[in-house]
Amino acid sequence: MSGAVPHVRAPLSILVMVQNCRSRFSFKPSTWPMGCSMLSLRKASPQSNGTNVKCLSIKTRLRHEFFSALQCSKFFNMYQLSLASAALLALLQPVSGAVFPPRPGVLPITLNIENKNLAPDGFTRSMIVANGTYPGPPILATKGQTLRVTANNKLTDGSMRLSTSLDFDGIFFTGENLYNEGSPFVTTCPIGPGASYTYEVPLGTQTGTYWYHSQLSVQYLDGLRGPLIIYDPNDPLGHLYDVDDESTIIQVGDWWHNSSVPLLQQFNDTGIIPVSDSGTINGVGRFNGGPEVPFPVINVEHGKRYRFRIINQSVRSVFTVDFDKHPMTVIAADGVPTQPHVVNTIEMLAGQRYDVVVTANQPVGNYWFNAPYVGGSAARNPNQNATLNRAVLRYRGAPKVEPQGPFTAPILDQGFLLESDLRPLFPQPAPTPTHNLSFELVVTDGLAVWHINGVQYIPPKDPTLLQVLEGATTNSSFNEHENTFVFPLGSVIQVDFPPSDDDDAHPFHLHGMNFFVVKSNTSDVINTRDPIRRDTVASGQAGTTIRFVLDQPGPFFFHCHIFWHMQAGLGSVMLPDPQGSRKIVRPGPEWDALCPAYNALSPEQQ
Repeated sequence: MSGAVPHVRAPLSILVMVQNCRSRFSFKPSTWPMGCSMLSLRKASPQSNGTNVKCLSIKTRLRHEFFSALQCSKFFNMYQLSLASAALLALLQPVSGAVFPPRPGVLPITLNIENKNLAPDGFTRSMIVANGTYPGPPILATKGQTLRVTANNKLTDGSMRLSTSLDFDGIFFTGENLYNEGSPFVTTCPIGPGASYTYEVPLGTQTGTYWYHSQLSVQYLDGLRGPLIIYDPNDPLGHLYDVDDESTIIQVGDWWHNSSVPLLQQFNDTGIIPVSDSGTINGVGRFNGGPEVPFPVINVEHGKRYRFRIINQSVRSVFTVDFDKHPMTVIAADGVPTQPHVVNTIEMLAGQRYDVVVTANQPVGNYWFNAPYVGGSAARNPNQNATLNRAVLRYRGAPKVEPQGPFTAPILDQGFLLESDLRPLFPQPAPTPTHNLSFELVVTDGLAVWHINGVQYIPPKDPTLLQVLEGATTNSSFNEHENTFVFPLGSVIQVDFPPSDDDDAHPFHLHGMNFFVVKSNTSDVINTRDPIRRDTVASGQAGTTIRFVLDQPGPFFFHCHIFWHMQAGLGSVMLPDPQGSRKIVRPGPEWDALCPAYNALSPEQQ
């Protein structure tokens, strides 16, 4: 962006810098909004009147955007700050309109979060989508890039949540940048209607298959979900496949005809999770008695090898996927490369991703890609027919018809993936734990209330990170329902999930990092020598053990990825080194404005 002001941050006091620059460069109060003085800058707060809110905008912008590594003389010589100058106009614009200059390696993305009437399975309903599509547009990045994702909240349909927040599932975050992580009431506040926020997300050395979705309540049930792929130009497994592009992304998910707000009320009233009406593959599905929506098509060419990136974007359901007559070679789990492992069928919990290679070596024709699902009793919703969740694997040159023959259920004891059989491509022993936690997950009968060790997670009004920045330091700084665990930096945490007789295997997901799966729910074997690493793991009947290293300061959300359960209380926060977090976290003015703006909204707008 030509003439944009460099985006650098200041270690010095805003008042000192403004005072110095005022005296040297006639940065006069007469050029500020009426009533905005040095005193009002000093006192400006979100609870103040309208004039002081404008002053707060100047205060935060000056603190975070301009007076850092720049010397005042260079800044004012370059931009000759005055009311008429473009630099001051940028300074005085609303916080949500921050200007960011382009940088090499930065991938700018705009997501307009809006309501739109769509019919993924033939039933038309108002939805919450990004850029008008379900699923949302793919974010396709390359290793080493930085994502700059501007989310514009254009929601207007009051039958659903009007605020929103984006989470980038599986992406690592440093303590310094944790305020861009997107977890409402943990690292940030939601984006209110009519507002915007720009997430700056350096990808570092990460590669693989990830996804983004709303993290607010159960809002992504309404459609706000999409893929995030990080390609590796030097993929160590690249010799195994020929095709890896947007056409090989497969997104499965559960779908409801009603919207999230009344469904959540139904759950709160009964304690029973609403059963989905259908499932979708790349945004397309069918339901009992509904129109015969054309099955989605996955196009292949005979003799080529395809890297399919399969993402379970469901709010609850477990999907079991396979290709008729085509085995799959697993080469990654949750973005982490694995040693190639051949299977016929994969069970995927909510939030999990698998990368598989499939060779198109069968006679030219049409074959089913099957993705039946389970999520509660289908008897509770007559619309649901999991066997209708299919896509057509179509060879080039094959007639445009559906495959012959009925749906065939997977044979679970033949070529079924056991997580415990996977090994990382680059093995690393699990570190020795310094702290041990045991998470016992218990539901209160008849209520939409879940507990971890007797504690129901209830999000605080002020995000955990904001509390840390304001001085919270120990476990006692947080109320019991925040379920926050404070640890020293560098701690190695072992979390044991005891065996459970619950019908649902809970997919526990850790934000901002991943973990070693020391004991999988699919085996009784403890593997500390070469366990896989992933960010979403099943806890269930056989029990599960994971370990992770808290090598970045700040709060990291750890919760069940069945979002109904998360909303009911299956959540916790891992908080290493809050004092260290205060030393390095410097949120920008957009972040500073989120909580005051959200807290000022009526409940209907939140």
